[in-house]
Amino acid sequence: MRKKIVAGNWKMNGNVSFLENILQEISSTSKSLENDKEVYIFPPAHLLLAAKTFKNRMKIGAQNGYFADKGAFTGEISMLQYKDLGCDAVLIGHSERRAIFKEDKALLKNKVDAALSHGLKVFFCCGEQLEDRESGQQESIVLQQLQAGIFHLSADDIKNIVIAYEPVWAIGTGKTASKEDAQEMHAAIRKAISEKYDAETAQSVTILYGGSCNAQNAQQLFAQPDIDGGLIGGAALVAEDFKKIIAAI
Repeated sequence: MRKKIVAGNWKMNGNVSFLENILQEISSTSKSLENDKEVYIFPPAHLLLAAKTFKNRMKIGAQNGYFADKGAFTGEISMLQYKDLGCDAVLIGHSERRAIFKEDKALLKNKVDAALSHGLKVFFCCGEQLEDRESGQQESIVLQQLQAGIFHLSADDIKNIVIAYEPVWAIGTGKTASKEDAQEMHAAIRKAISEKYDAETAQSVTILYGGSCNAQNAQQLFAQPDIDGGLIGGAALVAEDFKKIIAAI
């Protein structure tokens, strides 16, 4: 049975005081979940050490990481260093990394391989732009991203991947894909995994929705058969909202 997951991507927000306050508020909700449900927090890198205090109640991940273990890469932090810090996971391929920092498919593939080699779970993000959806190309765009980033992996390794579908046009805009549109894409992703590997592998992979998922729409989204939780942005910064989203799984 695949895991149900709610993950909070804080992006470039928060300080130590904020982290301690919000994680204290949500920790009881997180700790009460059944074993097949998990909460991940992806704070900025400078807060990861402080976040370790709460690791018995939720899992901690990095928002980014470099594929080399060490070297002359000023400003970067390696997957090995994140593992040494106690991280459980890393986000790779977020639309902001692709668009703002021009991360291409070769770089993302290298990051995936490095993260898995050091025992980090990979949250691999994929999603289409508005023009892709309007032209009916959303499915082919998303499947191309998966093909380039993770479909070179073995069936054993793919089970350490969480896929986060994030329609780029719905991130931070307040727009959300309808539950039917989101389910349709999630089903297409699961079908592609089944065709690449097998049905059992496809059923084991957690696929999250990330695109203005909030306390009001989480329950109807998570009720869809192929939506296994959410990668949450802005709502993860508000304790009461995030607790409601956790409760929705």
